[in-house]
Amino acid sequence: MTNNSFFQITLYVITLLALAKPLGWYMARVYEDEPVWLNRWLAPFEALIYRLSGVNPKQEMRWTDYAIAMLVFNLLGFFAVFGLQSLQASLPFNPQNLPNVSPDSAFNTAVSFATNTNWQGYGGEVTMSYLTQMLGLTVQNFVSAATGMAVLVALIRGFIRRKADIIGNFWVDMTRSTLYILMPLSLVLALALVGQGVVQTFSPYQSVPLVENVSYGQPKLGADGVALQDAAGKPVMETVKVKEQTVAVGPAASQVAIKQLGTNGGGFFNVNSAHPLENPTPLSNFLEMLSILLIPAALCYTFGVMVGDTRQGWAILAAMTLVLVTLIFVAVPAEQSGNPALAALNTVDQSANATQSGGNMEGKETRFGITNSALWAVVTTAASNGSVNAMHDSFTPIGGMVPMWLMQLGEVIFGGVGSGLYGMIMFAIVAVFVSGLMIGRTPEYLGKKIEAYEMKMAAIVILIPPLVVLGGTAIAVMVDVGKSSVFNPGAHGFSEVLYAFSSAGNNNGSAFGGLSANTPFYNAMLGLAMLFSRYWLAVPVLAIAGSLAAKKIVPTGPGTLPTHTPLFVVLLIGTVLMVGALTFVPALALGPVVEHLQMLGVASAK
Repeated sequence: MTNNSFFQITLYVITLLALAKPLGWYMARVYEDEPVWLNRWLAPFEALIYRLSGVNPKQEMRWTDYAIAMLVFNLLGFFAVFGLQSLQASLPFNPQNLPNVSPDSAFNTAVSFATNTNWQGYGGEVTMSYLTQMLGLTVQNFVSAATGMAVLVALIRGFIRRKADIIGNFWVDMTRSTLYILMPLSLVLALALVGQGVVQTFSPYQSVPLVENVSYGQPKLGADGVALQDAAGKPVMETVKVKEQTVAVGPAASQVAIKQLGTNGGGFFNVNSAHPLENPTPLSNFLEMLSILLIPAALCYTFGVMVGDTRQGWAILAAMTLVLVTLIFVAVPAEQSGNPALAALNTVDQSANATQSGGNMEGKETRFGITNSALWAVVTTAASNGSVNAMHDSFTPIGGMVPMWLMQLGEVIFGGVGSGLYGMIMFAIVAVFVSGLMIGRTPEYLGKKIEAYEMKMAAIVILIPPLVVLGGTAIAVMVDVGKSSVFNPGAHGFSEVLYAFSSAGNNNGSAFGGLSANTPFYNAMLGLAMLFSRYWLAVPVLAIAGSLAAKKIVPTGPGTLPTHTPLFVVLLIGTVLMVGALTFVPALALGPVVEHLQMLGVASAK
């Protein structure tokens, strides 16, 4: 790996960790209803929202009421996005007169954005009107992210309260998450991105002249629309001269900002953050990539502040960071080393030098190069973000396996805003339970006894995603309708299907590409995967919050496992990796591992 790569990675990680504490402290004050400097301007709007919606901010909820409110709100969001897509041809702010979206695609997209997955089986600029993008998708980017943050805050209250049957008010937690955290950060980032050249306009798509005219031949059609033929039965060709091209524009910057900050990932344009109008410069790339992990990292410190021991937050952040950095230093060298099959030809120079970046540049933007492409791939799949600035399908087998495995770990290495941390806390509960079994003592975490009920709920949270991913993949590769969308044979085709279900089943949203997923079969299967993996996890987490809140605080004793030490960090990492390894290694062996061995075999044969 080059010195330049090492510098860029180091700069990113240091900047991320430096911002975690101040933002985490600010968010803790928001959730603890302490004054922040934005109260002066935003408190009247917050009060107005409660008044218009009939919410009493002083009235807290039991965990069951909290869960019902969360599910009903997200269901309404699903219907809103589905309706906008189904009626967009008749609605305003559609300057390109785009037609209504098909029912199966509209279902998949509505589920995707309501669950904070943002899987996209469509091309944004040729499918969605400005109104659908703004009122449907961008709004869901805010509220789906706020939903995950609200569930996390409810879980934290479960730890800090004693003998209580209430865990907060969902409407208040979601409103504050949106109003005081997501919106201000998104406004600042959107302005910065506009300054870098990200487009933000309501104008129709623009036609611009080409620097050089392009000509191509195509069959000439008759008045009936049928291709004309000559006497020999060959099609009559005509020359078409192209003097201009259409450039898609729109209100992109406002959606890009929240897509990154809310770990949503849905691109305004089809190629997502590889598009020059969505991510034009190395600085915009750094800002977008930084914002992907910013809130998940800061929430670790928020967690520590709210439970009264910041060491707890630092321990979880340390575990996440160690796994992230380790896998970065696997993915980047894998891409920089290039393809050994090409190296064996002795005609292709893949070395990095003053005139070229070297390595595997297939599917990558020259604006960003290998380091920022591989770094983004690791970051976006460590979080449940899913945005891309390079095509993961073109990565080397090992380079592509790293983001796939990060998703399969359950999106707990930072993960989505709120959802990543509450997922990691589930692994922490399992870790202390295992340690308790070793010494024959009832395990404790943050002063609360972890008993059978909590373990059952934690097991559901940990086991549902692998069941969805492996079950969905198995069905897709067995039925003809699933196999018909796979255009790459062998191990790589299997990897594409496995990646798709890993992405949907862990609410990530990125795609390998190469799989024709915008079909009724995949739209339905992946939509169901996203639904199960969002709500069958969030509801058990709230159940644990309610159970913990009802318990008393247990004083720390000589048998209590310290959960802020390096030993616990290692135990937590081991628990996460063990589950990921035991569950997914067999499937990975059929995909990227076999493909890597095949690549080495081709190289040795040459």
